[in-house]
Amino acid sequence: MTRLTALVAAGIIASMATQAGAVDPDKPLTVPATVTIIAFDQLEATALALHPGSTLLDTDLDEAYGKYIYEVELQDLDGIEWDVELDALTGQVLKNHQDT
Repeated sequence: MTRLTALVAAGIIASMATQAGAVDPDKPLTVPATVTIIAFDQLEATALALHPGSTLLDTDLDEAYGKYIYEVELQDLDGIEWDVELDALTGQVLKNHQDT
């Protein structure tokens, strides 16, 4: 790879990380005061309603391309893990799939 190609590739990767709202894992995501997200307990209740009896394993709030996504990991009564993603502004379920 030439030096110019390496620099272009590094710039593209850095740009993508910025656009996707890459967050330092040691720092909590700061939501601007102008943004109102749904209460976490309501988002968790929505995810749990999709898989009754499930146990909440982990939750995470991320920003991707200007959207705030609340990610919920669940384990159902059969031991199957599920990943549920919700729009933190509207509560809409964006993804609901079995963790592989």
